[in-house]
Amino acid sequence: MRRYFITGLLIWVPLVITLWVLNLLIGTLDQSLLILPEAIRPLALLGLNIPGIGAILTLLVIFLTGVLAANIIGQRLVLFWEALLARIPVVKSIYYSVKQVSDTLFSGKGEAFRKVLLVRYPHPEAWSLAFQTNVPSEVARRFDEEYVGVFIPTTPSPVNGFYFYVRKSETIELSMSVDDALKSIVSMGVVAPRKEITSAIYPGD
Repeated sequence: MRRYFITGLLIWVPLVITLWVLNLLIGTLDQSLLILPEAIRPLALLGLNIPGIGAILTLLVIFLTGVLAANIIGQRLVLFWEALLARIPVVKSIYYSVKQVSDTLFSGKGEAFRKVLLVRYPHPEAWSLAFQTNVPSEVARRFDEEYVGVFIPTTPSPVNGFYFYVRKSETIELSMSVDDALKSIVSMGVVAPRKEITSAIYPGD
């Protein structure tokens, strides 16, 4: 009896969570319909809301933005927009911080996450995946030896986590890519390239 119940859970839980996430995602993307004049929204034209229309509109806007930004005129517009934001003190800090992270996550060319490290957290006998970030020069001058900034993301949501300064000598640098590390964190280790992590901790194995 218990075995059948667990088998049923293993089938339904992933399905329900997947549908819930898709519903949340599509519902959020559908908010892009609000940028359209009310007269041409699906509700006004067809008399009912069609889930997913806003998601298609969002993807179309993102695609067209990418096409525009890929040419010379678009690049100049982007540079003009960023120069404008750079003149606003608080907005500048937020925008460029988010931009560095998004460049790393989506293009792999950003500098927000330089390397994937293993650090001892949350206690000396445990290891956690972390991303090496920057150490402000004012902070670096306060240390007698080399420290690195690390961001330790939480599971399964890597957008939250902890930011620390740790001794570089107490970290282990991995050859794992940022993308692989994020997959490992989001999946709670299910798709972790364990061989890379194990060989880093125990080189002789």
